[in-house]
Order: sequence, then structure tokens, then C-alpha cells
Amino acid sequence: MDFIDLLSYEFFRNALLGSLFASVACGIIGTYIVIRRLVFVSGGITHASMGGIGIGLYAGINPILAALLFSVFSAFGIEWLSSKQGIREDSAIATLWSLGMAIGIIFIYLTPGFAPNISDYLFGNILTVTKMDILLLAILSFVLIVVFVLFRREILYTAFDPDFARTRNLPVTFIKYVMMFFIAVTIVLSIRLVGIVLLLSILTVPQMTANLFTSNFNKMIGWSVLIGFAGCIAGLLLSVELDVPSGVFIIFTQILIFLVARIIVRLRQKGRQMKSL
Repeated sequence: MDFIDLLSYEFFRNALLGSLFASVACGIIGTYIVIRRLVFVSGGITHASMGGIGIGLYAGINPILAALLFSVFSAFGIEWLSSKQGIREDSAIATLWSLGMAIGIIFIYLTPGFAPNISDYLFGNILTVTKMDILLLAILSFVLIVVFVLFRREILYTAFDPDFARTRNLPVTFIKYVMMFFIAVTIVLSIRLVGIVLLLSILTVPQMTANLFTSNFNKMIGWSVLIGFAGCIAGLLLSVELDVPSGVFIIFTQILIFLVARIIVRLRQKGRQMKSL
């Protein structure tokens, strides 16, 4: 089945749109995560979202909505514990990471009736993306674009030099909490793509690849979006062809793109060294 034939199916069109908007959101937030070195924080929030999914399944409400609320509170909790309570950030992350996973597993097993299939939440299945998921990702992408266009300098000042940002009378604490909120929302709304287990990769691997070619913040975002979307399309096609969960192949293709880019950069560097001799 070729690409044109796949476009005739609504689920595949939904998957493409979901991939596009998720790539935009993850490209923006992922770049911020990489430059702020918040990868471990993002991993903690991602796995803590399991608590919200478990509560949602047990209470009979939308698991993604429950995960969203749980993740936002977890993100705020990490920031509050590390900045206000004198607890090391890595300790706060590990605590909420473990707590969220434990709560999720407890409530999943307490859910009456048949045990729910949580593999889609753990490993993702982009072919199950709904129109509501697409709408939410589109809104998130639009909001992130507006926020970073209007407040890019304030965000970067706070990210790189909070003391200098305070001398400029910037609300450093408020900006940090807002960014933690956006990280949590982006993580939860992207769970259907690759799942909790693999989600961290789409927030870091495209950005790592982009960083091989540029250190400019805006260019990194642009390249991250393009690389992320290309990886999603390749992963989708491979998953349909081989009948393997899409999340696995999306991450596989993202990492493959990074490795190829890394080889290209190394060859260019060696070529320049040879010319200079």
C-alpha cells in the first residue's frame, strides 16, 4: 500500500496532522528543555503522568485529562520542592517520578472489570489519534508559537541567567512555572504518539540533531520541527508496512536520523581538516 492509498483512510490523515502539530509543540518545548538541561525533569514529569492515567481509568474519566492535571501538579511540585524547600532537584524528580508510577499502577489494578489495556499509553499508537487530540495539539502549538515570539528574550534571560533577569525586573519565578506548565501539557498531549516509555526521545533527539548544525535558538526550533515531523512520517510508514506499533518506529527513525547527521558532520569536519593541511 503506497502513501496515496493511505491518505484515503481517516485514521492515517489524523495521524499525519497529529504528527505535524506534535512536532511543532515538541520542537519548541524540546529545544527549551535541551538548552535548559531539563531532560531529567521532563522524564520525571512524563513518568509521573502514569498516576493521572491510573486515576482516570479508575474514576471513569478521560485518562489524558487526568494525566494532564497530575503532570502539571507534578511539574509544579518539582519546581516548588527544589526552589523553596531546599530539596535537591534530582531527589524531587525521583520522588515524584516513583510516586506517579506507583499511584498509576495501584489504581489500574483497582479498576473494576477487565484490566484496561495500557500498552497504548506506555508505548503509544499514533493511529488512534482523534480529532480532539489534533485540535488540542493545534491549540497548544499556536499558543507556544505566540508565547515564544512575544516573550523569547524574557524566556531565554530566565533560562540562562536568572540573576540578570531579576535585575531587569522580570518575573523569574512566574516564567519558570509557566514553562514547567507548558512542558507538562506538551508531554501529556504527545503521549498517544510514542507513549510514556519512549516520549522523552521526541523531546530531545530531534533537538540534538538540530544542535549538530546550529546553536541558534530559533534555528534549532525550526530544524527540530522538520526533523521531528520527518521522523514521524517515516515511522508511520514503517509501522503500517511491518504492522509494528508506530511509537517504536518513530523513535527508531529519529535516532537513525541523528546517527546519519552525526556521521555527516564528522565527515565534513575531517574534510575541512584535510584541506587545512
